[in-house]
Amino acid sequence: MENSFTLDSTQSNSTPQEDQTDIVFSMHQGEKHKALSRVIARIRESLDIDTIFKVTVTEVRQLINTDRVGVFRFYPELGWEGEFIYEDVGTEWTSALTAKLRDHCFAAEFAGLYQQGRVKVMADIYQAGSSDCHVQMLEKFQVRANIATPLMKGKDLWGLLCIHQCSGPRQWKTSEIDFVQLIAEHLGVALQQADYLEQVKLQSAQIAQAQAREKAAESQRIIAITIEKIRQSLDLESIFRASTEEIRHLLNADRVAIYRFHPDWSGEFVFESVAEGWVTLMQEQLQQPEMFENISECSVKHLAVTPVVDTYLQDTVGGGFTRGEVYRICNDIYSIGFSDCYIQVLESYQAKAYVILAIYHGQKLWGLLAVYQNASTRDWQEDEVYLLTQVSTQLGVALQQAELLEQTQRQKEEIAQTLKELQLTQSQLIQSEKMAGLGQLVAGIAHEINNPINFIYGNIAYLTEHSENLFKLLHLFQKYYPRPRKEIQELIVSLDLDFIANDLPKILHSMMMGTERISQLVLSLRTFSRLDEAEIKPIDLHEGIDSTLLILQNRLQPQTGSVAIDVVKEYGDLPRFICYAAQMNQVFMNILNNAIDALEYSVTTGKKTEKPMIWIRTEVIEGNSIQVRIADNGCGISDGVRSRIFEPFFTTKQPGKGTGLGLSISYQIIVEKHGGKIECISELGKGCEFCIQIPMQQSSAV
Repeated sequence: MENSFTLDSTQSNSTPQEDQTDIVFSMHQGEKHKALSRVIARIRESLDIDTIFKVTVTEVRQLINTDRVGVFRFYPELGWEGEFIYEDVGTEWTSALTAKLRDHCFAAEFAGLYQQGRVKVMADIYQAGSSDCHVQMLEKFQVRANIATPLMKGKDLWGLLCIHQCSGPRQWKTSEIDFVQLIAEHLGVALQQADYLEQVKLQSAQIAQAQAREKAAESQRIIAITIEKIRQSLDLESIFRASTEEIRHLLNADRVAIYRFHPDWSGEFVFESVAEGWVTLMQEQLQQPEMFENISECSVKHLAVTPVVDTYLQDTVGGGFTRGEVYRICNDIYSIGFSDCYIQVLESYQAKAYVILAIYHGQKLWGLLAVYQNASTRDWQEDEVYLLTQVSTQLGVALQQAELLEQTQRQKEEIAQTLKELQLTQSQLIQSEKMAGLGQLVAGIAHEINNPINFIYGNIAYLTEHSENLFKLLHLFQKYYPRPRKEIQELIVSLDLDFIANDLPKILHSMMMGTERISQLVLSLRTFSRLDEAEIKPIDLHEGIDSTLLILQNRLQPQTGSVAIDVVKEYGDLPRFICYAAQMNQVFMNILNNAIDALEYSVTTGKKTEKPMIWIRTEVIEGNSIQVRIADNGCGISDGVRSRIFEPFFTTKQPGKGTGLGLSISYQIIVEKHGGKIECISELGKGCEFCIQIPMQQSSAV
């Protein structure tokens, strides 16, 4: 039988490839946690151990993706003999059910470690250093690698949760081991709950024999209600409310309260159910704390549950309850010999009789459950005290469950935060790599084009001058030799010399315009990339917008099956301001690209008949902010999509058409880098507008 202790040499160090697998595993923790929550919910939904274990082994095997998950139970009366009582196993592997086992080397090698709650992990049973008898036993079930986690019922070792890999060795991940341990802890709580339920049933039968069946049935009802409330909700306030109200009505008491200790053994009432006409202690402790402080000084020699610092409980570190005392009973406060000052304390509570019980969180005293009778004295019955002890026990279980839920929720939040940070980091890395490569490419192209175009541009003037001089010489020949030889006349006719004389200057002029256009484009590429400039500097925002439009000019021209997109620029009088220039151009590029995509989609799908337009407006608002509005008359976006457009990797485009990073990166640049705001205003079918607002005073701090 596989047994477990803390992860050690049985699990070898991970390789770089396995580290990469761990990264992938962590990226799926959100899905793993949902599955974990589902398993835990199944455990909570049923108090039937058979159902709990059947669901658990099936769910865990699917989540861990292993060959067998089994529950092995020990039989104390037979030493360490036991058997698999539940399993979920792949069809190609032998079932372990019904085979009773006795591992003769178990007691010496593993029993003590399992009882300490330690986990045994084997990546390969032949490399783990286990005894031959233990390896032979594992071979019967075709086990090659495994995890065995103890199932503890209270402080006793009840059995094992076994994870078997039969197909070969397996390097178990820390996250998988932690996952199995957490499931085992919940199964342990389920075993305790089932045990508690069995105890409640047995004790209820004894009460039914000793007392009237009506009262016993009512007592059992409140216990069942309390258990059900605890099982249905892990919210402590809901549990406390239901428990105190049910107890007060069942016992016909005047007040039922729950008191919690602080770390210094002072404390306060955290919940109460009080009948009409009596003082509410929780309100009194908030409104008149000085009154309770004076009263608590009288309680030095007596057990008193006060809503402020209780000197006695602090001095004695919880009094007799920390030494195993379960409850205290007072039938009449005036006949038990209390001091006058302590009588005054109880009278301030309006109490004439009480029962106080300890609430334990595991082995630690957490607080007290107090039941007060105010109208008269009362002889508390044995079955009533028994009922209260059961409720206090269940409240302790509820505290454990709430703690486990809190741990689970905290882990969920940590996983969600890790995934969010991972997505953000990944998007930043991808975009940084993309923009770095694009900037270098743009700068390289601009540099390579600039050299030959300068050569061409510089020589066109000389070529023009030379051609004009040649034509002057030709005209002089024609003037002074009007009758050339026959061969020359035929060549003039065949070459159409007059056309050449007229067309050559036009060609040279067109070449000059083309080279000027290329020079402008090179300048725009350098302006857009800004690799040869400081990262942070004062810029002319309009210059960046114009350079971006020039780069996108080919997309604005009419394409096959579409029409040209007109751009209307309504520039205001903007001052130069300090910012990340290249990143600001990147924002304009992303937004304009999306606008062009939306307009092309609207035209090609026939959803738009009017001329495609893009408007760019700039202005200074409120005297200290620059506003840029980029709008289009495309198809627009719905509210559901608009709420997610700034999320990393979210895109409405078809696969291969977009990464979903453009607007997310734009949001980071505007909001996080420049302290500004970016907003999308859109209505389906009515276009879309992005409004960017950047405070100028932020520029100096950029």
